Amino acid sequence: MVFSLCYKMTQNYIEAEDMAQETFLSAYTNLSSFDGQHEKAWICRIAVNKCLDFLRKSRRYTISETEELLLGLADREQVEDQVMQEEVRRELREACESLKEPYRTVALAYFCKEETAEEIAASLDKNVKTIQTQIYRARAKLQKIYGRRGM
Repeated sequence: MVFSLCYKMTQNYIEAEDMAQETFLSAYTNLSSFDGQHEKAWICRIAVNKCLDFLRKSRRYTISETEELLLGLADREQVEDQVMQEEVRRELREACESLKEPYRTVALAYFCKEETAEEIAASLDKNVKTIQTQIYRARAKLQKIYGRRGM
């Protein structure tokens, strides 16, 4: 993907190889600044910046449709990731809501609202061990539901 991106920007196979290698080298040296999310967008942004710097230095830089397309690529991937995350959350919520009580309440609180077992126990006025057991059983039931859906 990185090489393809570099090739589209430089229109030169050898230069694209160099830019791709510089991209991975830069990504490796700056790995500590990476937040762990949207890795494709992050590495594509590095590649685009490397190619733009190269093109500016070689005085062959012209704003083109390709650049605009590539700049939109990172945004599109971020939107795609957000849509996928929302879809996963929606499916998880539906699966939790399909459970019978008391597992429904516990699963919604634990998996959807991301509450701890202690918080759930306090809000429901139940023993923490009871809630932990219900979370364990709710997880097993959700795994069966997802197994039937083929997910």
